[in-house]
Amino acid sequence: MDTLDALKTKYLSKIEGAGDETALEEVRVAALGKKGEVSLQMRSLGQMSPEERQVAGPALNALKADLTEALALRRDGLADAALNARLAEEWADVSLTPRPQQQGTLHPISQVTEEVIAIFADLGYGVAEGPQVENDWYNFDSLNIPPEHPSRQEMDTFYMHREAGDNRPPHVLRTHTSPVQVRHMEAHGAPCRIICPGRVYRADYDQTHTPMFHQVEGLAIDTDISMANLKWTLEEFCCAFFEIDDITLRFRASHFPFTEPSAEVDIRCSWEDGQLKLGEGDDWLEILGSGMVHPKVLSNAGIDPEVYQGFAFGIGIDRIAMLKYGIPDLRAFFESDLRWLRHYGFSPLASAG
Repeated sequence: MDTLDALKTKYLSKIEGAGDETALEEVRVAALGKKGEVSLQMRSLGQMSPEERQVAGPALNALKADLTEALALRRDGLADAALNARLAEEWADVSLTPRPQQQGTLHPISQVTEEVIAIFADLGYGVAEGPQVENDWYNFDSLNIPPEHPSRQEMDTFYMHREAGDNRPPHVLRTHTSPVQVRHMEAHGAPCRIICPGRVYRADYDQTHTPMFHQVEGLAIDTDISMANLKWTLEEFCCAFFEIDDITLRFRASHFPFTEPSAEVDIRCSWEDGQLKLGEGDDWLEILGSGMVHPKVLSNAGIDPEVYQGFAFGIGIDRIAMLKYGIPDLRAFFESDLRWLRHYGFSPLASAG
């Protein structure tokens, strides 16, 4: 028993004197490790008589428990001391003026998209969305686009890869959001009034074209819709979007496979000292394409063209953003230049429309 008391005194003193966790671990190994002094004493129990074990066993277990508890307490004390030392060194004066935080801005494309959605919502239009990777039927065939049409050439459209031996028409990155209109008519029927904003893709790149850009297309189907309704809708939109009370639009006959009749739409403008002014002057600027939905498109979408008719239009979101906010180069939209974003960006808290 004297030996156990001496071990207890010895190791409690060493535990108390350990200055860090490394030294404390060395004390633990020396006392309670596989070859530690207390562990060796525990092994010697097998060589004792039963009477001796009855006395020595509980005493050794009590010693081991006391040392284990002392080690845990000392470890907690060292951790607290280390934390206090760190807090003493790493402190912050909360009364100081904080560093100014840079506020992000809303990209012009996001801003204009929200403006367009808000304007058409006031006109009673819902928003429809669809996949950006489309199959041949929805992107071309359902829209009455013939096989020989230039838009189906690889120089204009991004085609997806097909494995050798797979003779199905390859999927494409959608070249317009018109497939969303067909999908919506299939799913919901007529009448309907929707806009379809989203990304579209074409193989083109210059100051006014990029391989990926943004469109919003509109569709209105009912039993008594005419070109007059189309004209009114576009005039109302342009007045609201460009914030000009008197907008004059000019409709020029054109051809699109999915509308008949079709019309390009120009807006009256003027150029003074290199500055574009909308709503006045003797010049015209093309801003969108439109027309009455082709009967074949209605039939392909499951709508009876003998009962229903309607109009459709397509507007380049990037293009009208450039016109409204004086942005000269379309490519800058996608260059991630923070200086450009700070200059042309919008406050996230500003209301759209």
